[in-house]
Amino acid sequence: MRPHVDQRQAQVLALVRARGSVRVADLAQELGVSPVTLRRDIEAMAARGEIHRMHGVISRVETGRPGGAPAARATAAVAASAGDRAAAPAGAEGLVIGMVVPTTEYYYADVVRGAREVVEARGARLTVGLTRYLPGEDRTQADRLLSTGADGLLLTPNWDAGSPGPGEGAWTAELPVPTVLVERWAPPGHPAAALDRVASDHAHGAATAVQHLVERGHRRIALASRATPTTPRLRAGYEAAVTALGLEPAPPWPAAGPGPLSDADLFARTLDYLCEAVTAGGVSAALIHSDTDAIMLIPRLQARGVRVPEDLAVITYDDEVAGLADVPLSAVAPAKREVGARAAGLLLDRLTAPGDGGGVGGGDGPRQHVELLPRLTIRS
Repeated sequence: MRPHVDQRQAQVLALVRARGSVRVADLAQELGVSPVTLRRDIEAMAARGEIHRMHGVISRVETGRPGGAPAARATAAVAASAGDRAAAPAGAEGLVIGMVVPTTEYYYADVVRGAREVVEARGARLTVGLTRYLPGEDRTQADRLLSTGADGLLLTPNWDAGSPGPGEGAWTAELPVPTVLVERWAPPGHPAAALDRVASDHAHGAATAVQHLVERGHRRIALASRATPTTPRLRAGYEAAVTALGLEPAPPWPAAGPGPLSDADLFARTLDYLCEAVTAGGVSAALIHSDTDAIMLIPRLQARGVRVPEDLAVITYDDEVAGLADVPLSAVAPAKREVGARAAGLLLDRLTAPGDGGGVGGGDGPRQHVELLPRLTIRS
């Protein structure tokens, strides 16, 4: 039977007082509890002034010695026990950063690459958990990374709309380590809205594409995008640009039928929509998300008599493989690698900031919401 929380915390206090300092990961293994559970105990004990904590190490509180010596001695004890993990506050040597992403392919390959470059450059280590967009897997992977000693998390939850739905995602604000949302956002009032986050401004990216097409003389522009976490922000930017520029609206998407559609059905629906929009709806240009869909759609459009770009000018969104099409496609490119790099840098800064560095967010500075603007690349 696991000990009651009061008994467990008494054990922790006795061990810390006996040894001077101890690594949290070692202590969790010795007591037979998860690091997540132990971190919660440590947070409560540190708040009561019973222990000191610093980046994965806790030490005893020494009292009754004048001249400020206790704090200096406690810090020295932590550094001696933790080695690289307890380097100077400005350093990140030995820290472990956990990163939860849907995949390390396509879009997220560059996001992970950017995070890894920054983490390793600062002497820390990146570990990755993959969710494959499976329901509930993001929390499972986050807990797994914490159980193996992650000091902070870069987190891309499986939120269908890019932001949490009703009753979804509050757990991200309850994690016991500093956490940065990556390519996700939460609305004001949601618990996760108080987390640091770094994301692409997809609405701006969509609006940039519409503005460019207008400059080329197009007045009726369609948006074709499957339902992805990026789609709501793309549509918001697209619709805002259409309104701001006084454009004629494109034909609406056909009403969805009963039940979910397969990928093949969704693709066929997009093809039918674009053909009808050009031949009967007066559409002369489209923003298509993603590159792979655009590359597959173009020959099928041409086979049905819609010439690209003569009848339909195309800009794609993501710019992963747009330049590899037989006729290279203009594309909007989110700053994927920079998103990962900025998120990792923000998390490491949070972990190494003056202060206790514990709890959600860590450090004492204000939380940050960073949005990076995508770039439009024009190709002939």
